Amino acid sequence: MQLQFLGATGTVTGSKYLLQSDSKNILVDCGLFQGFKQLRLRNWRPMPFNPKDIDAVLLTHAHIDHSGYLPLLVKHGFKGPIYCTSGTKELCEILLLDSAKLQEEEAEYSNKYSFSKHKPALPLYTRDDAERSLQQFHVVDFYKEKSLGGKLRFHLLPAGHILGAAMVYVNNEETSILFSGDIGRPHDLVMRAPSTVKNADYLVVESTYGNRTHDPSDPLDKIEGIINRTIQRGGKVVIPTFAVGRAQTLLYCIHLLKKRHLIPSDLPVYLNSPMAEEATAIFDNHPGEYRLTPEQSEAMCRTAHIVTSVEESKNLNTRKGPMIILAGSGMATGGRVVHHLKEVAPDARNTILFSGFQAGGTRGAAMLDGAREIKIHGEYIPVRAEIAIIDNLSAHADANEIIDWLGHFQNPPKQTFIVHGEPVAADALRLRIEEKLDWQTYVPDYLEKVTLS
Repeated sequence: MQLQFLGATGTVTGSKYLLQSDSKNILVDCGLFQGFKQLRLRNWRPMPFNPKDIDAVLLTHAHIDHSGYLPLLVKHGFKGPIYCTSGTKELCEILLLDSAKLQEEEAEYSNKYSFSKHKPALPLYTRDDAERSLQQFHVVDFYKEKSLGGKLRFHLLPAGHILGAAMVYVNNEETSILFSGDIGRPHDLVMRAPSTVKNADYLVVESTYGNRTHDPSDPLDKIEGIINRTIQRGGKVVIPTFAVGRAQTLLYCIHLLKKRHLIPSDLPVYLNSPMAEEATAIFDNHPGEYRLTPEQSEAMCRTAHIVTSVEESKNLNTRKGPMIILAGSGMATGGRVVHHLKEVAPDARNTILFSGFQAGGTRGAAMLDGAREIKIHGEYIPVRAEIAIIDNLSAHADANEIIDWLGHFQNPPKQTFIVHGEPVAADALRLRIEEKLDWQTYVPDYLEKVTLS
């Protein structure tokens, strides 16, 4: 086997790995780069391979940093199957179409107000491109082994990160490799724990939180405090929200706080994300993948008023607080939340609450780093609102949880490749694995190729 790292090296975005074996070219994940401009520009550059030469794509999960490049891959000639779980396919039907819509809208907005250097500004891909890519999805059940041709086979294992999230295990009878995808947490409020794995010759493991451990305190306590002090100021709590996974966890947390009378039961809560609404409904199709009972799931869905129309979304900005608004995107890079940020950021009564990892170069990262203004639609918006983060709701395992998960291996892999992390996080996890487990580890560079013997 040969493995080339086409993304998620030195960053948490752009997951893409090219595996070559038995005359087959297999792409594991096909994500968009996000964050810093120099990373986003990679999305526009020619691919470092011919899409027509790819035989299949194995998709770990639906998040855009793992799936968002698929429409371009298909647009440029990829004709093969995209293998994934049922949950991932259903979520990609939402996420990829939304990604295309956002890019079309951003290009249209740029052209209308002339704040792009490109004349005209074009979307990276269109809704038609996304719809064509969805036609090539093929569902594979967890644990079911499937042939990729010749001796090459794969199967998917539950990763516990979001609905449908999988680890990908590939082997050709001589060599095996496991791609962890994004590893979930063992005691997540909503999702079940990730599968344990006992053996693989090679391992590609994520390191999003490779240099950190999650706060062990109850996240409900922190959310309660943030909401109540914002209420006392008469302000709004705006939560940039990842539509898949995080939105559902936050709704469940708010439901619990109201049920326990820790925040006002009549406090208005708005879910301003049609995509998040659709993703929440998909939970009913996969009861075995998460911990909630049908009653708890139903209560989670009833927690917020769903904002569907653009007009209603705009009207939220004219309403007086207190209220809670959950809106995409989770790193404040686009979507409806940026319109709310323009309204709430300048007012010190309000709170902007982040609930997950913020990649470098995003508005979320800038605000958490203390930025006093942020650029939205070509203008600089002052930031006077309280900026807060709940970092223990993450759907990613932290450094200790990753080490615990690795501890289930009966034999160490020949080599463990550390990916999907900022440079400091990836190197910290490398060092921790070497010191705790005495494994061979390596942090690959962008476009680097290695031979797996």
